[in-house]
Amino acid sequence: MTDKSNYSRRRFLTSAAAVGAVGVIGANALVSCAEKQKAVELNLPPLLDQAPDGKPIKAGVIGCGGRGSGAALDFLNAGPNLVIHALGDVFQDRIDDCRKKLKDQANHEVPDENIFLGFDAFEKVIDSGVDLVILATPPHFRPQHFEAAVQARKHVFMEKPVAVDPVGIRSVMATAKKAESLDLKIVTGTQRRHQRDYIEVYKQVANGAIGEIVSANCYWNQSKLWHRNPNADWSEMEYMIRDWVNWLWLSGDHIVEQHIHNIDVINWFSGKHPTKAVAFGSRQRRVTGDQFDNFSVDFTYDDKMHTHSMCRQINGCVNNVSEFVMGTKGSSNCKNTIWDATGAELYKYPYPLDENGQPERNVKISPYVQEHIDLVTCIRQNISVNEAEQTAITNLCAIMGRTSAYTGKEVTYEELMNSDVKLGPDTYIMGDVGIVPNAKVPVPGEAAE
Repeated sequence: MTDKSNYSRRRFLTSAAAVGAVGVIGANALVSCAEKQKAVELNLPPLLDQAPDGKPIKAGVIGCGGRGSGAALDFLNAGPNLVIHALGDVFQDRIDDCRKKLKDQANHEVPDENIFLGFDAFEKVIDSGVDLVILATPPHFRPQHFEAAVQARKHVFMEKPVAVDPVGIRSVMATAKKAESLDLKIVTGTQRRHQRDYIEVYKQVANGAIGEIVSANCYWNQSKLWHRNPNADWSEMEYMIRDWVNWLWLSGDHIVEQHIHNIDVINWFSGKHPTKAVAFGSRQRRVTGDQFDNFSVDFTYDDKMHTHSMCRQINGCVNNVSEFVMGTKGSSNCKNTIWDATGAELYKYPYPLDENGQPERNVKISPYVQEHIDLVTCIRQNISVNEAEQTAITNLCAIMGRTSAYTGKEVTYEELMNSDVKLGPDTYIMGDVGIVPNAKVPVPGEAAE
């Protein structure tokens, strides 16, 4: 029996779902030899409640804001002998907040000598003796940080999106290939692919429960996120980074930064990605930055399948965060329910019961923790996993929708794969860089005579 298997992410989730409930074990239980053999035959580990024990894995966090702090805690909760060894950020208060959360919520301390500040902090974290890096800065910096981590032969958890422009996407794809050649383990923050209800529904759809998928819809419509007003004590660069979700070069706009999740589910379930997009959007309420606050995209796939993709961040509007696929024999919301062609329910995911015997609203293990369980399991059992390229593909699809909305033109995937568009400054200084004074919100179409 071998401990190592090489598999695609698609096979990873199909097989994990196929293991299903019989593959889920208690946090301190051991996986039987029969279960291990089944997992190897399927080219996947079982879907565990906790990663197996092993020698300590030391992680460094690059980007200590809310998502970086959350990912650090999720990593510590994934299994035994896991350590947050180093922290890096451009802001001391972000580092201080992260250290406090680790201490208060996990009784975990990071020593002073492993705290690094500045735009070069990522290099110091990577060189501090870590085995794994968690990349959670604003997405603009992800390609550079990912390349440096892989160059240093570190395993990686990186948040989505993995880039904000075509040049960054191609960089991530190239680095993903190098990581694969080095057998490094790479998991990205598309956590729905690690969420047990989604996985179970995906398995059944992949096995033909709704026939061939012919159309789809996906949405992330919600209230406004947040913004930061300029501060006289901040430089232009500090202001933009603290307000990063509102600036194109830092976040990619919310269709890329957030709606990527929903687009990724459709790509995952259909097993392909769109080849072109026609979109529109606008800026109605956003008060800082240079982005839109709503998008509507018609994605066309190679076989003429269409997906309607919609996202919005405006207060006081109807909200909807969901996905839907229509097949020749039925349909599904991708998360927990499958219907036949007449609308009759064929399947409902069996959520755990609460103390009153009623189904819980959430899966047993948070997908934010599950993705770290999966990563640590792959490291400790020497099983190959590399999600970077698949996430980069979906990322580019979101950029395709954004570009079409900004320009009013039909945009193809091939065009963007060959594009030399690169967003943001060439050098990083905590000073004035000339972006804010020249920022313009895109206006699609041609100006009237």
